[in-house]
Amino acid sequence: MDDLDLLDWRERTARLYLSDLNLAGFRAERDRLFAGHPQSPIPSRDRAAFTGLRYHPPNPSAVVEAPLRPAHGELDIDTGGPDGVIRYRRVAVADTPWGPLTLWWIAAYGGGLFVPLRDATCGRESYGGGRYLTDTVKGTHGRGLTVLAGDRVRLDANYLYNPSCAYDDRWACPLAPQENRVEVALRAGELAYTRPDGSGT
Repeated sequence: MDDLDLLDWRERTARLYLSDLNLAGFRAERDRLFAGHPQSPIPSRDRAAFTGLRYHPPNPSAVVEAPLRPAHGELDIDTGGPDGVIRYRRVAVADTPWGPLTLWWIAAYGGGLFVPLRDATCGRESYGGGRYLTDTVKGTHGRGLTVLAGDRVRLDANYLYNPSCAYDDRWACPLAPQENRVEVALRAGELAYTRPDGSGT
């Protein structure tokens, strides 16, 4: 029943992201989901001792609005896993205070918006491969990125989260391409995962 468990995980994730919980409530509920769900990316060997994910404190300055400009072209990213090469189409570029960020559309059945980001904390405080602001295929929309009127977006880096491969190398994840790498240190959102025994991934 792994497929039905995955369906349930995605539904619960989408409901969480679309809920009216504040940031603290959102984080607490996300911890509960990660602790007990069979599709949690936390390795099963770690779940009995899992006490929650680590986050930066809430950072009001990590919430910004940015204008969008058109972008064109495609990019292929090899996940290194069974999903193989995934093709992404550029939707737009957000001119953020952190630097330009490309918004990607997953060029596959159903599609979906994908915004990975790698900042100067990656490899030190946060996962080395970068974090995600949104991935609508996974149901993580409505918090990290919100589309506004007038070709603008609202970005909230307090909702930056680790891809599944940050917790366990059994997962393969698309990581932030070069054009989604910024030089600033975004001290907001999820920190690098530390196993209950104190080791990293």
